[in-house]
Amino acid sequence: MRSRRFLYVIALVMIVLALCSVLLWHTNESSQVKASFDGKQAYNDVLAQMQFGPRITGTEGNRKCGDYIAEQLRQAGWSVEFQNFTYGGTQARNVIGRANLGKGPIIILGAHYDTRRWADQDPAHPRDPVPGANDGASGVAVLLELARVINLGKVHHEIWLAFFDAEDNGDIEGWDWIVGSTYMASSLSVKPQAMILLDMIGDTDQKIYFDGNSDPALSQKVWGIAAQLGYGGHFIPQVKYTMIDDHIPFAKRGIPSIDIIDFEYPYWHTVADTADKVSSDSLERVGRTLQVFLESTEPI
Repeated sequence: MRSRRFLYVIALVMIVLALCSVLLWHTNESSQVKASFDGKQAYNDVLAQMQFGPRITGTEGNRKCGDYIAEQLRQAGWSVEFQNFTYGGTQARNVIGRANLGKGPIIILGAHYDTRRWADQDPAHPRDPVPGANDGASGVAVLLELARVINLGKVHHEIWLAFFDAEDNGDIEGWDWIVGSTYMASSLSVKPQAMILLDMIGDTDQKIYFDGNSDPALSQKVWGIAAQLGYGGHFIPQVKYTMIDDHIPFAKRGIPSIDIIDFEYPYWHTVADTADKVSSDSLERVGRTLQVFLESTEPI
C-alpha cells in the first residue's frame, strides 16, 4: 500500500515538473517574440499628439507632447533622457530613448515633434499655427510603435530613438531650421554607425524618394528592404529632392545619415495638415521596413 502511494506521489510530482517546464518554455518564447509593426496603433499615437494642439517650441502643448513621448518609451522598457537647451531665449528639449545599451554600434532613428508656429504656405491663414499631423506627428508615431514591437534580442546594435525639438520654425522671426538635431549632434561624445530620420511619412498618397543629401549606400539598403516587403511603389529609388533636415547635422559629423521623407505633401505648412491626411497603411509601410532593417542588420 505504501509502495503504491509512493509511486503515485512520484508520478504526480513528475507531471507537475513537466507542466512547469512547458510553461517556462512558453514564457521564455513569448518574451522573445514581438509583434509586427501595427499601423493602426501608430495612427493612435498621431491622434494622441494632436490632442495637445500645436506643439510649438516653448509652449505647454510642446511640453505635454514631450512628456507623452517619454512615458510611451518608458512603458515599452526604454531608458529616457531629456536634453534641455535654450534657443533665442526659448526653452526647448530633445527626448532620447535608448535600448540595447552596449550591444554593438549605435544606430539613431529620429523625428521632430515640434510644429511650425506659422502656416506660411497657407494663403488664407499664413499666421495660424500648423496642426502638424503629418509634419511631425507621423514620424514620432512610427518611432513609438517601433519602441513597442522591435525584438531587441534580434538587434545587434545599441538603438537610440531621438525626438527633436525646434526643427520647424526656420525663417520665422530669426529662427533657424533643425535646431534640436544640431544641438544633439554637437553634443555627441561617441560616433554612431548610422542615423535614420523620419519626416512627413504618413501621407495617404505616399511616395518616398531618395534624398540628395542622404548617404547613398544606406538609402539603397533601406529602400531595398522596402522593395522586398512589396512597398516598391511607395519607396522610389530615385533622387527627387535635396533636403535640409534633421539628418544634416549628423552627416556633417561623418555619420552615414538618411532622410526618409515624402515631400510631395500638398498640406505642408498649412492649417490643413490634420489627422485625416495621415494613413495608417503609410505609417505601417515605413515602420515594418525599419523593423526588418533593425532586426536583420549585422554590426559593421
